[in-house]
Amino acid sequence: MKIIDKTPLQDASGNINPIARVQGTLKYGLSWFAELEAQKAVITQLDRLLEKGFVLIRNFTLPNSEIVIPIILIGAGGIWVIYVTKEKGSFEAKGDQWNTLDNNGRAQPAPINFIGRVAQLTTALQKYLKIQKIELPSPLEAVLIAADPGAQIESVRPIARVVRSDAIKQFATSLLQARPVWRTDFIHELADRIIDPTPPAELEPVKSGSPESGLRSQGGFDESAQGFNANDLGFDFEDGTAQPASQNSNIPNPQQPLPASRSKPAAPKKGLMGLGNTQIVLLAGMLIVECCVLIGFGVLLYTSL
Repeated sequence: MKIIDKTPLQDASGNINPIARVQGTLKYGLSWFAELEAQKAVITQLDRLLEKGFVLIRNFTLPNSEIVIPIILIGAGGIWVIYVTKEKGSFEAKGDQWNTLDNNGRAQPAPINFIGRVAQLTTALQKYLKIQKIELPSPLEAVLIAADPGAQIESVRPIARVVRSDAIKQFATSLLQARPVWRTDFIHELADRIIDPTPPAELEPVKSGSPESGLRSQGGFDESAQGFNANDLGFDFEDGTAQPASQNSNIPNPQQPLPASRSKPAAPKKGLMGLGNTQIVLLAGMLIVECCVLIGFGVLLYTSL
């Protein structure tokens, strides 16, 4: 399986240094780094199970937005949008609802609706592909994977496929057995089209066709389509639900950045090493705490001699 890693803030070796980790935490939320680690574990399993005909794009940011698609998996049988959660506990995936279950089996809405979120991400990517004039034979499939073995999930006709950690192998097997909808060489062309978008006016429409047919066609989507605009999606990522966005909704979700607004505010001034003032203050605070811990450890070590 070919893996194309577009994770923000990581270096060429795939590592995230302490400063980048602070930046990512401030931008994407406290669970950002832990979710990256959960992604790695799932991707490692998929890489062992899937054949060379698959391409996986990790953490691709849609152009002209701050929407990050965690995992785009492309195979001969279609495209899957995958969100990996690190949460553990008892949950219920019912329709478009993601609930927690108490010891008595009573359900209540979870703080973050992961089912709704992965459905939103899938809609966003579907629209992006349309803007890129890529015609697909079937809708994209949304998949939620629980990476922690401690996540117990009851599924009742959820709007996205739910995969527990002990079912990743079965999930991969189902992908391998999926009916092919296009040729293998089209998979790599499609991946290139996603990560290296071309202005719509310069695009030649791409039609998937069957494994035996050609790749290109003069049919396609509206030639007048403009570049991807996250505001056209009709929803936000405030609580991970698939409801339309309120016109007055301006509360950011710490887990997923909101699409850029139509009237972009002035960019904050950057200070040391490209960090904003708030980031510098938090980083300085972390360094002070770490220094205090090291000094305290040194004093204890000295007094024990």
